[in-house]
Amino acid sequence: MTTVTAENAPVEKTADKRRALGRGLDSLLPAGPRVVAGTAVSPAASSPKVHADVGTHTMQPHPGDAVVRIPLDQIDENPYQTRRNFEASALKELSESIRTNGVVQPIVVRANAQRRYDLILGERRCRAAKLAGETAIPAIVRQVSNQQAAEMTIVENLQRQDLNCLEQAQAFARLSRDFGLTQEQIGQRTGCSRESVSNYMRLLKLPPEVQEFLGSGELGFSEARVLLQLADPSLIPDVARHAVASKISVAQLTEIVERYNLPPQENEPKTVPQLDPNVRDAQRRLEQSLGCKVKISDRKGKGKIVIQYSSLEDFDRVLEALTAK
Repeated sequence: MTTVTAENAPVEKTADKRRALGRGLDSLLPAGPRVVAGTAVSPAASSPKVHADVGTHTMQPHPGDAVVRIPLDQIDENPYQTRRNFEASALKELSESIRTNGVVQPIVVRANAQRRYDLILGERRCRAAKLAGETAIPAIVRQVSNQQAAEMTIVENLQRQDLNCLEQAQAFARLSRDFGLTQEQIGQRTGCSRESVSNYMRLLKLPPEVQEFLGSGELGFSEARVLLQLADPSLIPDVARHAVASKISVAQLTEIVERYNLPPQENEPKTVPQLDPNVRDAQRRLEQSLGCKVKISDRKGKGKIVIQYSSLEDFDRVLEALTAK
């Protein structure tokens, strides 16, 4: 029996903390006129409102909306897609579901200048449909701005928690760079706190080599935040390589970073002031006379003489020599 996956069938409601994302996505989809259903749709046509099923990972068409079938070869990839890795086993499972049940959940696209379509939502469904041998896919055509398309893409990925920490950081950075959004505005549109947005965007300050570790999943968000605490940024690549090679825990990595951040110890030997030749000669003659090590500290005619003995016999001999008339 074929399993129906999350993108191809309704799923249970998630925790309340994810519901803000559903509301955010719904707010990004302005209402529009209904599209006449058919095997294709004119790219110039307007499209219906898409309803975000709050609290779930699916996008449900609003009652009365038109869903049209669009040839897959007329759909261009999403220019705002930040997710780079699509698990092969999950795609295969979804394709098996599509072979049995068809594409239950329509994708969302928008018309482009080449009289084709840019994908906005549903890249996994498109990939799985092609894998299943489909030539067309049910879709809703939307008239949205570049900013809305980017925000919708990011929110959909956040809903499914499919982005790794580097992809999420790049997504937030693109909203900031391309559309001039503040971290507060990005948080409002994606259902994240401003602090979370800031923490993710700081990951892009890491060296490229370390970002590659994040992209491959060899290091995670927690490890990256610890690395950013290194007082000397030049140490980050070496510490990151050690963390990956040794597969150390976040706690162990924190201990390493804390050790590196300790102030330098005063282990360097202090410079010994040069003795006056006459004082040095007196020190030598005392050592020969007493048979013990002698140290004379002299500073402008003032100082001290330290005599070191190693046994009571030495002490008695030194005492007798010093008190002898």
